[in-house]
Amino acid sequence: MGAVDVWSQITTERFMQVPWLDTILRWTGQTEWRPASPETTIAAMDAADVDVAMLSAWCGPSGWLITNDEVTENIARFPARFKGLASVDLNNPMAAVREIRRCTASGFVGVRIVPWLWDLPPNDRRYYPIYAACIDAGLPFCTQIGHTGPLCRSEPGRPIPYLDDVLLDFPELRVVGGHVGAPWIEEVLSLARKYPNFYIDTSAYAVHRLPRQMIDFMNSDGRGRVMFGTNWPMLSPARCLERLNVLGLDADARAQFLGAAARRVFRLDQKEGGREA
Repeated sequence: MGAVDVWSQITTERFMQVPWLDTILRWTGQTEWRPASPETTIAAMDAADVDVAMLSAWCGPSGWLITNDEVTENIARFPARFKGLASVDLNNPMAAVREIRRCTASGFVGVRIVPWLWDLPPNDRRYYPIYAACIDAGLPFCTQIGHTGPLCRSEPGRPIPYLDDVLLDFPELRVVGGHVGAPWIEEVLSLARKYPNFYIDTSAYAVHRLPRQMIDFMNSDGRGRVMFGTNWPMLSPARCLERLNVLGLDADARAQFLGAAARRVFRLDQKEGGREA
C-alpha cells in the first residue's frame, strides 16, 4: 500500500496569481510556478508511490482561490486517487456550516483553514461554528502551524495559546497541524503529548529537514501522530521523500507516517478504492 499525501493542491489561475506565492518560490528554490493539473499531480504521486492525495480548497478574506466545487471536479475525474479538504468563509458562519454539510455529503474527508491567510488565530470566535460543524460531520479540522513562507504575520500559527485553547474547548475535534510548526517545535510536541486528538503533518518540508526532536517523537511515543504531506506543487512527493531512510524510522513508525495514520484519522479505509491510472 502506497503513501497518503495529506496536503496538496491542484491549482487554479486565481491561486497562481496571488502575490504571496513569490516568496515561496525563493523558499523552494524554483524560478517560476508550473500550474498543477490532475494529470501532472498523479504523475508526481506515482513517481513517489503515493496512492492518495488530499486536495485543498482555499478561501480567504478576498474570496475563493480554489473553490470546493473545483476540488470536487478533480476528484470526480480520479476518485480513487484524490480526496477533498473543504474550505469556508469565516466571515459568514452559517453559510460556512451549511457548506461543510454540503461537502460532507459529497464525500470530502476534512476541512482546512489557513490562519495566516485570514490573520486570525484558530481561537478566534469566527472559527467556533466551524469546529462544531466538523465534529457533527465526523471530519478532522486541518490548519497551518508555525511561521509562514509568504510575507504575512506568523503569529496566528503559534500553537500556544491559540491551538491549546481550541483543543481544550473541543476535545472531540480531531485537529491536524500542517507545516511542522517551526520555530515552535517544543510547543507543537507538547500539544501532541497533551492532547490525543492533535496530529501533525510534515507538508512544506523535505523529510530530511525535519527537526530531530520531531523524528524522535515519530519513532517513540508519537508514532501514529505525524503524517506525511507535501504542499504540492510547491514541493513534489519525490523531493519530500528522497532521503526518507536517513530518518531511521522503524518499520511501524515508517508505515504510520507514510499512510496508516492518515487513513485512520481521515477514515479513508471507509471510502478508498484501488489505484487508478
